[in-house]
Amino acid sequence: MNRRQAIKTTFTAAAFASVLRPTMLAAQETSPKPAAVEGNTLHLNPATGADTNSGAKDSPLRTLAEAARRVNQTEGTGPLTVILSEGVYAVGETAIFKPERRTFTKTDRLTIRAEVLPDDPDWHTGRMPTLIHTLPLTGPRAKGLIFGMLTEANHVTIQGLKLLGAPVVETPKPGMLVRVYPIGRMGRQLDDLEIAQCLFAGDKVVSPNHLGILAHGSGIHVHHCVFYNAKLTVVFWTGGSRGHSMHNCFVHGAYGSGVWTTEIADDFGFRNNVIANGNYVWTYQSGAMAGRDPDAGARGNNPATTPEKQPVHYKVVNSLFAANKKMACSGTGANLGFKDIDSSFLELINTKVSDQSVTVELDETKKEFLHPVAGSEAAKIGVGLFLNSGM
Repeated sequence: MNRRQAIKTTFTAAAFASVLRPTMLAAQETSPKPAAVEGNTLHLNPATGADTNSGAKDSPLRTLAEAARRVNQTEGTGPLTVILSEGVYAVGETAIFKPERRTFTKTDRLTIRAEVLPDDPDWHTGRMPTLIHTLPLTGPRAKGLIFGMLTEANHVTIQGLKLLGAPVVETPKPGMLVRVYPIGRMGRQLDDLEIAQCLFAGDKVVSPNHLGILAHGSGIHVHHCVFYNAKLTVVFWTGGSRGHSMHNCFVHGAYGSGVWTTEIADDFGFRNNVIANGNYVWTYQSGAMAGRDPDAGARGNNPATTPEKQPVHYKVVNSLFAANKKMACSGTGANLGFKDIDSSFLELINTKVSDQSVTVELDETKKEFLHPVAGSEAAKIGVGLFLNSGM
């Protein structure tokens, strides 16, 4: 398949894998070979950093894409940490973390995190590194799957970041998609991706955050995250994969759905979550769609609109679904052409479904900014950015 043919190919997961290298790695392949990582830590600072620096604390890099290039040149074993200082990062290039000569383990991980985390005593919401996506979303390389960050490795943690949408019109005309996915993973064989204490925020008109996390493979663990006015939150994308979890997350105002699963295994650990004030609670995709582009319908494919067989059974533990329009759907496409489905595949255990909306804390001087108001029923479930708050 030549490059022209690859660009014209509809993006199923398999097609994406075939064009990943020419479309997303081009910038990395044409860049000079980066300097070696000093020690096991790289520092970033958007105000004082430069991508020609060493990456030491007193000589920080400027962009996440350059940090990825440095990581990808490392060899051997042992942990690596990429630390982002507070400030605003313009993500103008996909940061692809794909080290081919370095091995991570469950304890010796690749970690991409904020310098100051939410449970640190001097943290406030203004200290979160803020990623604004400014990637080129039109032209021959833009076919609907444009990522801010790709984590093509095992045993990766992303922690303490604020990820905003792209300042675009998502569907300016029928069949055209203009959007970015902040965090992704395309390797079906990969395992152990943790996203913790991150805030995904957007606005449907000004800066739509279409989908926070789109990940293939097993062991996707999303916890203590806030999704505020995002269209979709997480897609657990590989049918039959195991070991996933989502807990202590607050989803507010999802105008798509609060969680999206293909036919992942029934060991999915869904607990202590609040999904409130949104559209659907849950999108379930049958085996026919497992692994396909969730927006395939916008490009003329034939998406499944109902599951072909009984959905996999999932336990929903100690959670709250409040003031959402509907419970469950199946389908795909940019315009949310979903079809209602029976939600009996969800076993609600100590979980409440309510018509009462959840009030959000909008005083940004409080640490619970964009969380359920302190003391409320939703807050008592323990959702939000804080591991040790006891909320």
